[in-house]
Amino acid sequence: MTLQNSQGAALKGYTVPLSPEGKSALIPPPPWHYSSECMAIEYWTDPAAAAAVLPPGMSPDANAAGRAVFWFLDWQFTGSNDELTDPARYQYREAFVLVDAEFEGMPVSYCPYIFVDNDAAIARGWVQGFPKKLGSIFQTRTFAAPSLAAAQLSAGSRFGASVSAHGERIATGRIQLEEHVADPTSIFNRPTTNRRYFPQLVAGLQDVPAVDQLTLSLVDNPMIVDLWAGSAELIVPEVAGEEVHHLAPVRVGRGFKFGMSYSVTDLRILRDYRA
Repeated sequence: MTLQNSQGAALKGYTVPLSPEGKSALIPPPPWHYSSECMAIEYWTDPAAAAAVLPPGMSPDANAAGRAVFWFLDWQFTGSNDELTDPARYQYREAFVLVDAEFEGMPVSYCPYIFVDNDAAIARGWVQGFPKKLGSIFQTRTFAAPSLAAAQLSAGSRFGASVSAHGERIATGRIQLEEHVADPTSIFNRPTTNRRYFPQLVAGLQDVPAVDQLTLSLVDNPMIVDLWAGSAELIVPEVAGEEVHHLAPVRVGRGFKFGMSYSVTDLRILRDYRA
């Protein structure tokens, strides 16, 4: 994007801050490319609590009975300018909840809560509709050199993960690998939906958002590799100033460990609530 300042000079940038050279923008324009190490825990929450976080036009998946997935991810990002060689700006960690839902008969996942530890990732998320907040996320890492401290992708290996915000632990998960899963689509087969929402500050319009859209995340060349499954535990305590605990598990299913990659070049608007 290029805009003119008061002297007529071009200001550049995909996002703020716009600047003469465009190098100060928080994030580059698409395409965006992602690669991550993931830990995910399938569980079931109170179906009424899952329904309560859904935006207008979406409905609970009657067959899901409150099914949700808690994700922990360690990401590396790049655009088209070798951003992967600037890890201080473009590596980040993330944790979020997806609840099973439906939109006009289509099975989808909806993201009501998500935490991330990087400002560029927050900006990209808000552009897409992910309601990202600042948090602190950790997960057990795998390393090539064998060691008791280097959890391997093999039966019996144990992994842990956590997310905290404002000094309080929001969720803790642990898994123990038992078996390799040959077909990732048998588990992760729902597209993700979000509510892209930006308020206004103008007096008299503060209850009328500038942007209010239901979005469908589009990914190019998605890939899941080395998917392992096993037993899991997940704890989501009540934390002041947060509501994630309303989606705490009443039953925990399996845990998963895997690698994932994809690219983002587009976004689909399913519904414009302002129209």
